[in-house]
Amino acid sequence: MTSPVPPLCAAPIHVVGGGLAGCEAAWQIAQSGIAVVLHEMRPVRATAAHQTEALAELVCSNSFRSDDWAYNAVGLLHAEMRACGSLIMACADSSQVPAGGALAVDRHGFSGKVTAQIQDHPLIEVRREEIAGLPPADWDSVILATGPLTSPALADAVLALTGEGALSFFDAIAPIVHADSIDMSVAWRQSRYDKEGPGGDAAAYINCPMDKSQYEAFVRALIDGPKTEFREWENVPYFDGCLPIEVMAERGVETLRHGPMKPVGLTNPHNPTVKAYAIVQLRQDNALGTLFNMVGFQTKLKHGVQAEVFRTIPGLHNAEFARLGGLHRNTFINSPKLLDRALRLKVDPRLRFAGQVTGVEGYVESAAVGLLAGRFAAAERLGAPLNAPPPSTALGALIAHITGGHLEGSSASFQPMNINYGLLPPMEAPKQDPSGQKIPLKERGRAKKKLMSERALRDLNAWLEPDDFSRSLNPALHIRT
Repeated sequence: MTSPVPPLCAAPIHVVGGGLAGCEAAWQIAQSGIAVVLHEMRPVRATAAHQTEALAELVCSNSFRSDDWAYNAVGLLHAEMRACGSLIMACADSSQVPAGGALAVDRHGFSGKVTAQIQDHPLIEVRREEIAGLPPADWDSVILATGPLTSPALADAVLALTGEGALSFFDAIAPIVHADSIDMSVAWRQSRYDKEGPGGDAAAYINCPMDKSQYEAFVRALIDGPKTEFREWENVPYFDGCLPIEVMAERGVETLRHGPMKPVGLTNPHNPTVKAYAIVQLRQDNALGTLFNMVGFQTKLKHGVQAEVFRTIPGLHNAEFARLGGLHRNTFINSPKLLDRALRLKVDPRLRFAGQVTGVEGYVESAAVGLLAGRFAAAERLGAPLNAPPPSTALGALIAHITGGHLEGSSASFQPMNINYGLLPPMEAPKQDPSGQKIPLKERGRAKKKLMSERALRDLNAWLEPDDFSRSLNPALHIRT
């Protein structure tokens, strides 16, 4: 995990937050030969979720999810981070416990190893203190990696700096579907009353029709399905503008068809003489057009039930979900509006953000953004500004999403996201084998994922060329596909 380092720079870079993102950022900076001060408020100020004072404590699951680089986007992210000399991935690999194809860790062993590596690094100083407000003005390079439990004083300071509404304190997440898994022989594209949006598109939505019996069965499934419960410390509010879909269903069987599932202003071209009883609409979610979100479908249904229930919607019977719905406590900024491509705050570029606070979901994604924030900050300090990885890589796709992958003009609805193939530029797999036989859709889907993963690893290698600054941090690592 060591590499040659340039001469020590005099001014340290400050990292606020000792979670996965903060530790990864501090490690990447220190590995470049620059002094780091890592500020962690525990145990001086406790949080409602953490149980120990260890760095990189895992407060929820002990799983880093799939480790399959070829067919799973998070596994691809694992591989890219390993190639970049990730501390978090190295400690996870050495703390692994049996979990089939997933990478799961002994949670205490993992955080213990991260803590030891950080505390033993000669260029990292750990200070146990709360940063109660914006960092001092003489800290010329700071990474804020404070996560979903950002201290109130710092959150208030960020709000004051960036403007009201720039900081969210909970997620109201609707499921997101891969566009190519929607059956367009059942669904169709049309905006309500054919009204053009700001982009001039009168067919901005995908519509899935239901008859009365399908609708009533769907409402019953929403009401009967098991829900996740808020943890005591979350205290997540309900607002009428973002009620969970099942809460709306409980208010009466007709509520949804007079709300997000109203069938007015739409005509089904597959069956124009029959009026749908209710319609589920999906709206384009990213600039690539590969992802569509289910409008008004934020939900507390458990994930397994969500997939089962939502696949009963006509046109979504083969739906592949890039993200399932949820509603939980979180603190994240409106990154597409506030951050540049190097994760700097536009109104105060000495401040960078990293981790979950930027609008990514998951341990690995949070650490990945910390890795990039650390590299960006180190490169800037050394006078060698570093471009983000290509958007064809998992790392680059995350940066593209949180700094502008949303549709232009829709940043007000920016929501956290896990890594998924829908964030990467699409590729097409062959539809026929060499003999001319049609390849089943499911096999083509797997082949497409592997093609995208192989491209990502090639492109990451090119980004990590030996004469590139980022490669100099970890010169021994190359990915082989």
